[in-house]
Amino acid sequence: MVRGPGRSAALTRSRILAAATAEFAERGLAGGRVDRIAAAAAANKERIYAYFGSKEGLFDATVEAIIGELVDTVPFDAHDLPGYAGRMFDFTLTHPSLVRLALWYSLERTGSVEDLPQAKASSVRKVEALAAAQRAGEVDDAVPAERLLQLILGVVQGSLVLAGRPADAAELAERREATCRAVARLITPSDPAIPPAG
Repeated sequence: MVRGPGRSAALTRSRILAAATAEFAERGLAGGRVDRIAAAAAANKERIYAYFGSKEGLFDATVEAIIGELVDTVPFDAHDLPGYAGRMFDFTLTHPSLVRLALWYSLERTGSVEDLPQAKASSVRKVEALAAAQRAGEVDDAVPAERLLQLILGVVQGSLVLAGRPADAAELAERREATCRAVARLITPSDPAIPPAG
């Protein structure tokens, strides 16, 4: 258990990241203001710069924090990819700042969210598990594992971002189910007797 000044610093850092999540999700890096984050977090700007070095450093740490929450909350299972897609759907629905921060990151920072250390480490583990499932014949191997992971995440995000948030619970449940079915179809090994389309 963390005690004394260390615990206080951890709580302050946590408040700063929560305030930064709200600020950057709404306004992005360029529009986000450190003074608003400091006020919302009940912290001074000097403390923010001491912890994160710069506004850019705070933005990156904010994106990494929500990725860390995602990794901790949504376990990846290469043997149940439709189930993983459903859990990702649920997390994305309840954490709209995740998609907004990822979009801001792609617009305002060089590289992609996948280049951040925590995201990269998580992606490497997922790709390795997917590749193993492909070698075992459990997952279609027509698409390389890295690209397949991107497609699965794209199906989940597209079902919420492109179509907008569903208006009622029945539509939400139907869209979640459709997302899981789409991923199931995407990963099901094809029948070798049937030639590929195209």
